[in-house]
Amino acid sequence: MAYYEHLPIYRKAMETTIYFETIVRNFSRYNKYTLGAEMREKSREMVKIIIKANSTGDKLPLLHELRETIEELKTLIRISKETGAFKNFNAFAHAIECVVSVSKQNEGWIRSLSKRKKRA
Repeated sequence: MAYYEHLPIYRKAMETTIYFETIVRNFSRYNKYTLGAEMREKSREMVKIIIKANSTGDKLPLLHELRETIEELKTLIRISKETGAFKNFNAFAHAIECVVSVSKQNEGWIRSLSKRKKRA
């Protein structure tokens, strides 16, 4: 299995996952077991896809899957903000910043691989 812990995208995704694990604790009971559980699952899925993508030869399909997972997570964060699940705006802002950072790194990885594919 390929070494992945050095990847900036992995480190940021792991930081995001840990953040969701801690912030969801402060959600109300209803939001904790609905939106919170989904956000935690999507963030863990993000990390899993990054590990798989780093280990495989054809990374593009997995990176596109990661893009979809990130978009789903962004939607859940926005819904959580609108329903008042986040206790304060700073918690929401940090969550969305983390996910956007992973998204940007993913898009960069996709562009990099697409350029290589065109040259070959």
